[in-house]
Amino acid sequence: MISGVIIKKIAFNEDSRGWLGEIYRNDSDPLKAAMCYVSHTEFCKIRGPHAHKKQSDFFVFIGPGDFELYLWDNRKNSSTKGAKIKIVVGESNKVSVLVPPGVVHGYKAISKEGSFSINLPNKLYAGKQKKEKVDEIRHEEQKESKFIIN
Repeated sequence: MISGVIIKKIAFNEDSRGWLGEIYRNDSDPLKAAMCYVSHTEFCKIRGPHAHKKQSDFFVFIGPGDFELYLWDNRKNSSTKGAKIKIVVGESNKVSVLVPPGVVHGYKAISKEGSFSINLPNKLYAGKQKKEKVDEIRHEEQKESKFIIN
């Protein structure tokens, strides 16, 4: 594991109408969401890897589709510095994942139809009214990056 990363199975309650799964609760999840977005990633396409200086991400992977999720602890003073996690998430492994600042993260869609993710970060993208600098350290733009998604 990586210190501060929380991977939590999402329980679904099913009945004749369909299903319901709680993905976020402010009384049990340690993050105060500032916004929420959903994204679709085409088959074999990659998002990341990148990290944030101040932002935490709270991803929800329930499908449709699956991802290979990669996490690297790149924090200087972390007890798990250098640790790496690779896990399949999404339709086959419905989870939420809390990624704290400094943890490099990225994912690759591994389902032919593409894959969906939801994110509830604790900071607004580009700040209020999108007038601030974006809090991202983009490793995907570095030719010699040690953070590789293949």
